[in-house]
Amino acid sequence: MALIVHKYGGTSMGSTERISQVAKRVAKWARAGHQMVVVPSAMSGETNRLLGLAKELSPGSVTADQLRELDMLAATGEQASSALLALALQAEGMPAISFTGWQVPVRTNSAYTKARIESIDDVRVRQALDSGKVVIITGFQGIDDQGHITTLGRGGSDTSAVAVAAALKAHECLIYTDVDGVYTTDPRVVPEARRLKTVSFEEMLEMASLGSKVLQIRSVEFAGKYKVPLRVLSSFTPWDIDIQEEAASGTLITFEEDEQMEQAVVSGIAFNRDEAKISVMSVPDKPGIAYQILGAVAQANIEVDMIIQNISKDGKTDFSFTVHRNDYARAIELLKNEVLPSLGSPEVTGDAKICKVSIVGIGMRSHVGVASKMFRSLSEEGINIQMISTSEIKTSVVIDEKYMELAVRALHKAFDLDHNQA
Repeated sequence: MALIVHKYGGTSMGSTERISQVAKRVAKWARAGHQMVVVPSAMSGETNRLLGLAKELSPGSVTADQLRELDMLAATGEQASSALLALALQAEGMPAISFTGWQVPVRTNSAYTKARIESIDDVRVRQALDSGKVVIITGFQGIDDQGHITTLGRGGSDTSAVAVAAALKAHECLIYTDVDGVYTTDPRVVPEARRLKTVSFEEMLEMASLGSKVLQIRSVEFAGKYKVPLRVLSSFTPWDIDIQEEAASGTLITFEEDEQMEQAVVSGIAFNRDEAKISVMSVPDKPGIAYQILGAVAQANIEVDMIIQNISKDGKTDFSFTVHRNDYARAIELLKNEVLPSLGSPEVTGDAKICKVSIVGIGMRSHVGVASKMFRSLSEEGINIQMISTSEIKTSVVIDEKYMELAVRALHKAFDLDHNQA
């Protein structure tokens, strides 16, 4: 008998009919002899509906007191879906009990709307499991030291599920979603994209950070830190599928890098449209210049991704970096008003129509010429590379947004990702 954690996303919990299907699936696993913990998201659209009501009543800038109330409000979505799932399981003849994050308790810091989990008390959950019940724990939320309800930010239920699995030392954490696993790239861009049977935590972490939307990056970080085996699989397969077949389906994200995984030089291609490039031209080439520019950007809580500083010429250099597209206008304004005057007012230019395309694979560690193959493939398609960033297991390039799909298709073909690499 294994302790298994299931996580179901908003689309899986989108109606009473779908909640009933989830209950049947969970009951099947419990009747097979497993101890079951389920972490559901709110019903699809519910969190947006609640926050929309809040915006109608409080349309101005958000204060710390209002952030607290937004967490109080948003947390009710998961509370409702958890109670409904418990009722559906009971209707299936399966004993079940739901707990909110504060009842477990899931302890977090006090950063409302984007709290981080600090600890999980497993006593109450284990007592319920030992009494033969399926335990349902609200995702996305917890409680801080002052007893205030907190939420973990968008996609936080993934992180909740992995954290619960880590605290309970679960055998595996199954993330049920509207896709049937992790693909070599987005099948909507490359129809030949192939589902991966296994992928390493390192690769998944890179893919999540580079634009793959399958899993929230914090959940992958958590899983890697606490060695929680993760499996991404579809919630839209029939609930009565053979349990052995279901347990081996989807994509297993593992910390064990087996020999077969090493054979694939590149495992996947990630891309991100939400990028913007900012260049500060002709700044003095002297110590501390990068801090002067980026320090102010960081203090404004704007995250910087790729950075390039050109070779100095006549004591001047050009400095370029990328930010999220939502932060682009604010970053430009900040530089013009607060940073550039102290640097002799150099010119700042920007481009909000760029994208980042990345190849990822642990096999890149032991193979040479991978990056050059990437650059050759892009040049053959007439795609100009504006910026390059590399690490041990990934190479990223910034290109014009209009060439993104062409670049992804060309790279997918160049690295033979449409063929099984068994």
